[in-house]
Amino acid sequence: MDQALRIIVSGGGTGGHIFPAVSIANAIKAKRPDAHILFVGALGRMEMQRVPAAGYEIKGLPVRGLIRPLYSLKNIGVIIDFLRSKHMAKQIIKNFKPMAAVGVGGYASGAALDAAHSMGIPCLIQEQNSYAGKTNKMLSQKVQKICVAYDGMERFFPAEKIIKTGNPVRQNVVHTTITPEEARQQFGLRADRKTILLVGGSLGARTINESMRQHLDMVKAAADVQFIWQTGKYYFEEMKQAVEAFGKPENLVVTDFVSDMGAAYRAADLVISRAGASSISEFCLIGKAVILVPSPNVAEDHQTKNAMALVKKDAAIYVKDADAPQVLLKQALDLVHNDDKLASLRKNILTLGEANSADIIADEVIKMAEAYAQK
Repeated sequence: MDQALRIIVSGGGTGGHIFPAVSIANAIKAKRPDAHILFVGALGRMEMQRVPAAGYEIKGLPVRGLIRPLYSLKNIGVIIDFLRSKHMAKQIIKNFKPMAAVGVGGYASGAALDAAHSMGIPCLIQEQNSYAGKTNKMLSQKVQKICVAYDGMERFFPAEKIIKTGNPVRQNVVHTTITPEEARQQFGLRADRKTILLVGGSLGARTINESMRQHLDMVKAAADVQFIWQTGKYYFEEMKQAVEAFGKPENLVVTDFVSDMGAAYRAADLVISRAGASSISEFCLIGKAVILVPSPNVAEDHQTKNAMALVKKDAAIYVKDADAPQVLLKQALDLVHNDDKLASLRKNILTLGEANSADIIADEVIKMAEAYAQK
């Protein structure tokens, strides 16, 4: 406890990587207010804005993902950028002198933790998904600890390094005190109506949006149900125009972004969502009935694997992306009227939640850093 800890946290690319990273950093700071935490991210990616907004300094690397097909000549540039990034990461480490490094997945964490390992810095990675990402699989032989959210991860990682911690989540989602009735009124909806929330992440999900756009007549006809539809910024204008052309139903709120997801989840009897690991972890902790529509456009189809881990335990409903525009809305309306099934889904998903994930990971990071500092 004599000297202030210095920790590097690296990763990003999506909210699913950034939220856990910030949660871990916050937990470290709560336990060790003297700790200095430096983030390392990928230039041009979401973390370069989100991390400073959370109050942390971040350095950017020019790292990017491999281009398919892998034999593309463009990957020569990708490899050169990785080597440049690793060199830059080594310089960051020399200047910052970290006592531990944490990787949460994403392009930047590969370069940063590879550099940290080569310089003798103890490393920990956190894998959010039920199917391990390429970066974390690559790093698994070099790190001291691997924090996971699902059982059976020994098929990807050395078993002796694994700690099952669950995924850190946004605390304002878990600890909101607003009632469902107050939350609905906050969105301009009736307090006493069944409510369905549709979310597609910060950028949006084309399939979920099309499932609504193509069936606005069904939305309007469902007079005893109301909808909060988060389109994502990318699709907002298109979907807004479609709703205006149809004639906006009174039971529908359309927004590009929801700033208070704790209130949005509390308002909803049923959520329709992609199957990102962070979102699933939030649903497990708050006990939310959910229909998952996994994105097919992710590495190793890991969202489908995430969803099926819940479906096998009767803790979620799965709708295939290709089928969603035809069946999703009808299935959601049938489900939201089935109180017994909603209650069963809530009960089952709640048993899968791992509380205090960020605290458990922070303890491991602090132990590693303190041991390194005493050398």
